[in-house]
Amino acid sequence: MNHVQIHTDGACKGNPGPGGWGALLQSDGVEKELFGGELQTTNNRMELMAVIEALDALQRPCNVVLYLDSEYVRKGITEWIAGWKARGWRTAARQEVKNADLWQRLDALVSGRGHQIDWRWVKGHSGDPGNERADMLANRGVDQARRGTRGAVATSPH
Repeated sequence: MNHVQIHTDGACKGNPGPGGWGALLQSDGVEKELFGGELQTTNNRMELMAVIEALDALQRPCNVVLYLDSEYVRKGITEWIAGWKARGWRTAARQEVKNADLWQRLDALVSGRGHQIDWRWVKGHSGDPGNERADMLANRGVDQARRGTRGAVATSPH
C-alpha cells in the first residue's frame, strides 16, 4: 500500500458564513493541493469537507497519516460515530447529529475504501508546516467561494 501524509483544515469567515476547506497530500515526493468552499457554511462542515475531499482523492487503498486540528472531526470519526450509527444518527441526548450528511460520507470513505488511517491531532496556528499550508488552502477556498469559482487541484514534485 502507498503511504500518504494528509494535512487538512477548514476556515469560515463568520460561523455561519463563507467558508473553505484545504488539504495537502504528500506521497513519494509528490504533493497535491486541494481546496474548495461554500458561500454559506460553518467551520465544522468545512473541517469535515477537507477530510472527505482528501480521502476521496485517493485512487486505491493507502496507509494514511492524517493530520488535522479539529477535535470535532477526529473524535467524531474515532469515538462518537459508532454510537451515532447505533442510535440512527442521533446523539446520546436523542438529538439529530449535526452534519449527518457529511459524517455519512466520511464514514463510507473510511470504512469502504480499504485505507488504514492514523488520525493525528495537531494544534492549529502553532507553526506546524503542513497545518499552515492546509490553512492557506482553506482560505483560498473561502476566496474562491466569494468569487463564485470552483476549487482547484495542483500537483507538484516535493
